Amino acid sequence: MSLQVVAMQDAREAPITLSQPSLSSLFDRQPLERFDAGSAVFWEGDDATHLFQVTDGMLRAVRLLSDGRRIIVGFLRPGDLLGVSLKERYLYTVEAITPVALRRLSRRRFEEEIRRQPQLRDQLFSKLCDEMTAAQDQTVLLSRRSADEKVANFLLMMSRDEFGNCTRIVDIPMTRLDMADYLGMTIETVSRTITKLTNSGIITATGRRSMMVLKMDALRSLADGDDDENWSLTLAAAACHRMKTA
Repeated sequence: MSLQVVAMQDAREAPITLSQPSLSSLFDRQPLERFDAGSAVFWEGDDATHLFQVTDGMLRAVRLLSDGRRIIVGFLRPGDLLGVSLKERYLYTVEAITPVALRRLSRRRFEEEIRRQPQLRDQLFSKLCDEMTAAQDQTVLLSRRSADEKVANFLLMMSRDEFGNCTRIVDIPMTRLDMADYLGMTIETVSRTITKLTNSGIITATGRRSMMVLKMDALRSLADGDDDENWSLTLAAAACHRMKTA
């Protein structure tokens, strides 16, 4: 693991004074740390001594089953906090997908600030609720009846910006294997489904790790469980269009 501390500030003892208190602003005075792609920030089962704020890059949260299989329980982007569940040990391993930048705060210091600034308690409760909602969303996603629905939901999730709006350009820095382990699918099925969506004219590749959504309404409809007949008609129409323009 390559770790580089690019700023050094020691604010371990003095209380953090905030003009507009927020959980994320607790990290503003902390050193910026950089991790290379593929390195682990912490491991499942480690003592949960710190919380982290993502400032740049993308990470995956991973759990290992007793039989050695890997499950990805979530992807983390700038603005997300790691370790906020406040368990004694980390519940999963967090690994960098791309080069990432983080700020860390000791758990002891974080808890002191929560006690000292009661207005932060509601924000902490909201953040814990967000984690529960994300876990429930993944459970619903895994229960989807078809690969098409799962991949469509995944693309919509990745297309959302920091305000929750869907954008047409979708950055996909993770591998197809990461997608498969998150969606509970095989890598072959993920690849076939993306090809199917591309051939239908719903998405198109814009780079090695990015896509453009050409038909947002169609993608949303598919994510909501559009029936097989309508999906077949979409594919047939796309095939006819390709034949006419060939």
